[in-house]
Amino acid sequence: MTEIISGVEIPQTAAIAAATELIRETTNPLIFHHSRRVFLFGSLHARRLGLRPDPELLYVSAMFHDAGLLSPYSDNEQRFELDGADHARRFLLDHGFPQSAAEVVWMAIALHTTPGIPGRLGAEIAATNYGVLTDAVGWGLKDLDNGRADEIVAAHPRGEFKRDFLQEFVDGLRNRPDTTYGTVNADVLEHFIPGFRRTSMVERIIDAPWSS
Repeated sequence: MTEIISGVEIPQTAAIAAATELIRETTNPLIFHHSRRVFLFGSLHARRLGLRPDPELLYVSAMFHDAGLLSPYSDNEQRFELDGADHARRFLLDHGFPQSAAEVVWMAIALHTTPGIPGRLGAEIAATNYGVLTDAVGWGLKDLDNGRADEIVAAHPRGEFKRDFLQEFVDGLRNRPDTTYGTVNADVLEHFIPGFRRTSMVERIIDAPWSS
């Protein structure tokens, strides 16, 4: 049966069903509902801006974009965005998608917290970032048609999102603080973990093993 939320149709394919079930089982309701809202908001912004992302690729990007906060998938310590991106790429390849499609999704997830760049790239990458920005910080809410956001939140409730989402970041990053260098993620640890101090780019240059 076709599922439509706020005028956006959820893709009805085997891969989409598998992605939905996997994220539902391996994350938690907060991340699941957030990820679905990211797809819906990203789709609405794409429509508004004349972008035409592939719905399946946008959906997988949205669903996996925060998966790395809860379940690191790499043998080496790395940014949570890369964990989620790596897992999404494997998921797509395992489900028969071409390498080119998997790389688009990898890029969308890897860059979703990077300011300024996703909007200059492909439609799926831009729309994922727009959906994240809308749900996390309210970017572009005023540009959506009346009632669209309310319908999305009715389908996928926010609950105590501000408080609980920040806690997800703390819990997901406190044991790998060095991976937050140069990212917005350091803001969270700096705010919530007593004594946390980020290393600055200035310090890295001054302490580099060069004589000048």
